[in-house]
Amino acid sequence: MTDNDHAVRYEAFFSLHHRLPRQSPGSDATTRQLLELVGPLPHRPRVLDLGCGPGRAALLLAAEAGAEVTAVDLHEPFLDELREAAGARGLGDRIRPVRADMADLSGPDFPDGSFDLVWAEGSAYIIGFDTALRDWKRLLAPGGSLVVSGCVWTTDTPSAVARAFWEREASLRPVAADIAAAVTAGYHVLGVRVQPDSDWDEYYIPLAERVEAADASAPGMEWALAATREELAMRREHGTEYGYACYALRPADPRWRTRPETAADGTAVHAVVAAAFPTPDEARLVDELRADPAAWLPGLGHVALDGPGGDIAAYALLTGCRVGDTPALALAPVATVPDRQRQGAGQAAVRAALDAARLRGESLVLVLGHPEYYPRFGFVPASRYGIRPGFDVPDEAMMALVLDDSVPVPRGTIRYPAAFGV
Repeated sequence: MTDNDHAVRYEAFFSLHHRLPRQSPGSDATTRQLLELVGPLPHRPRVLDLGCGPGRAALLLAAEAGAEVTAVDLHEPFLDELREAAGARGLGDRIRPVRADMADLSGPDFPDGSFDLVWAEGSAYIIGFDTALRDWKRLLAPGGSLVVSGCVWTTDTPSAVARAFWEREASLRPVAADIAAAVTAGYHVLGVRVQPDSDWDEYYIPLAERVEAADASAPGMEWALAATREELAMRREHGTEYGYACYALRPADPRWRTRPETAADGTAVHAVVAAAFPTPDEARLVDELRADPAAWLPGLGHVALDGPGGDIAAYALLTGCRVGDTPALALAPVATVPDRQRQGAGQAAVRAALDAARLRGESLVLVLGHPEYYPRFGFVPASRYGIRPGFDVPDEAMMALVLDDSVPVPRGTIRYPAAFGV
């Protein structure tokens, strides 16, 4: 195929998508959910929307998050659509369309540390998920976040037909493998959402209607129509085997190195927990949990170190509990030595422990704690899920975090290990 043939096909394929509501699976509801996972943003956050297309996400981020959005795409007609829509909605001063290649963000528009949020819904596959994680991290300001989505296997045994189709473009893997890649690349996982079938309908139903009305005689259009019909048929026949997963990520705080605790850390961990609380009860709790094989889960106690090779500054522990008869995790204790409190060490330890829980395939974490601290990790009142403790506490203090929303959340009473004494 000549370069000219490729260009003709490219233009034909994109012409099918002009003026469609979406250019990949998605919805405004999913965009809002992902924005919620990111948590509080600065006033007028600086957002970089990569592979923005006509800018459905950019428009929402500008309107609802008050963001100043740099919207990047290589296809100028999409940017023209965005300019038109932004002007019509009174957002022209909030959105700056830029024609650029997301694989080469080396120009003056993309200095290091210049964005509070980098957003890439349905576009990272163009350069590869792992490449996106590596190359886009430098763009984030301190405390900034990355929202990125990618196609994943949703079954352990995808069919040969589905594999052959997707491996032409990208090598799909399960959500757990994407999470592992993000953690290895130096991110904490703020949240994960697998998009519902309705997100695919918002993309594919208008696209199918466009395909039926298209002029097949236009240059390159016969190829574009055949490729699109094959994709639509693949979703109809094998859609239960794959989906789109969205990840909200934040680079690990460089001030604190985290790792799982080791057997050699026992004495130091005891000292950290004892120093952080007014009584020795919490330190004794850790020792008793460690001795309980029904509660202790190796690899779910994490420490934050005060610099490379430094002392343990903070500790966070997840152990087994139950909601009714369903396994879950309890987060307790979280402890930071007094002279390192309010500096991010405790947060780093908690996020590392939660990442480890996601990598284990755990789905639910419970915590009894301060209602102004734990929501920053995504915890909400457990009562929203019909989960309650077996003792009286303020409703807002008993919280739950769903790590995997594909698993039904159990309802019932929390059953703690005996060491908790409740």
